[in-house]
Amino acid sequence: MSHVPHLPDSDPAAPPAVYPPLAPDPFAGVEVVDAPAAPPRNMAASKGVYFFYYAALACLVPFMSLYYQEQGLNGTQIGILAGTIPLVTWVSAPFWGGIADARKRHRAVLLLTIAGLWAAVLALYFARSFNGMLATVILYAFFIGPIVPLVDNAVLTLLGDHKAGYGRVRLWGSLGWGLAASLLGPVLERAGLGWSFYGFLGFMAINFVVAARLPMHISGDGARPAYRAGLGVLSRNGRFLLLLLASLVFGLTLGVLLSYQFLFLDELGAGRALMAWSLTAATLSEVPFWFLSAGLLRRFGTSRMIAFALAIATVRNLAMGALVNPWWVLPINLLHGPSFAVLWAAGVADADAAAPPGLGATAQGLFSGMMFGLGSALGGFLGGPAYEAIGFAALFRLLGWVSLGMLVLFVAARRRPRRLVTNH
Repeated sequence: MSHVPHLPDSDPAAPPAVYPPLAPDPFAGVEVVDAPAAPPRNMAASKGVYFFYYAALACLVPFMSLYYQEQGLNGTQIGILAGTIPLVTWVSAPFWGGIADARKRHRAVLLLTIAGLWAAVLALYFARSFNGMLATVILYAFFIGPIVPLVDNAVLTLLGDHKAGYGRVRLWGSLGWGLAASLLGPVLERAGLGWSFYGFLGFMAINFVVAARLPMHISGDGARPAYRAGLGVLSRNGRFLLLLLASLVFGLTLGVLLSYQFLFLDELGAGRALMAWSLTAATLSEVPFWFLSAGLLRRFGTSRMIAFALAIATVRNLAMGALVNPWWVLPINLLHGPSFAVLWAAGVADADAAAPPGLGATAQGLFSGMMFGLGSALGGFLGGPAYEAIGFAALFRLLGWVSLGMLVLFVAARRRPRRLVTNH
């Protein structure tokens, strides 16, 4: 295998506590793509964690706004709850990731946060007042933030030189989400939204058991003294900061979709079964793109993949803004795969390449926290008052123009020719 050059601010040959200076151009560097190769065989636990984690989320997350509405909350209160979760996640994801990296306790942090998340959802089920719900969703967000970044970092470490195979492991999360959503829809139609909590608690309990068997041999054991220095290097990496900005904008649009799409469909007369099927359509659309992500990364690189994802997100948001017949949400949601899955696969690779030694979980936490944290928080906080003021259709059209603006900025920032280096 040939040597793969790294960005100047992530040179693996640097001493643990010293990093080389940044290049004069913050966007200078080499876009690194892994060699084609199958992932290692011992990935069963990784696939299981993704499967049961996302199966649990599919049971609860898309239906939370409907549940709040059933409890008598208004649009502003729903917006506060929807925005609080990702806002706390924005802080908790890098916070827990930093503890795991600095203390080398990745497994302990993962299991603690899964258990805490389970307890927080149980408490939310019994909460009856707005203040009680607000307290429980803060706990929910505090524990949910680091789970995916920790698992992603562990999986990338297991893959070693075959990191492009990440998508074929991650697709099991999409399968779990799609299966749970398709099974739960008819149940909720007949038995009520309380069953979304039962499904979550059941799947997440299984996930805890599977996560305890996840290999977490995190690299960078000798980098502990350099954690603060590495964090400073990461914060000055212009390429990484542009990734965070793109994930922020994408997260804002995704936050509105996750928090308010079902309220929009309910306004258009859709039933709970159609809502669940729309989830299944969105999730199954991810599978081929997770499966093909290794080849796409090798062929196009991370920058083109992120630009492509932003373009598809623009089309999806504008299409939602034109929605009149609720059944058209099914083909529209097929655009979720080429937007979210493509951006996430490329973003995880981009964050991994930017991370100094020993800061893998921190970099993934920052990337995830920006998308599902600050970005989704803005979508949640602004979406509630916005749909009451201008309506859902105008809100989604506005999001389409915001996505387009981010696409133009991203392409302009990364348009300079870059050398593509592959392993052999």
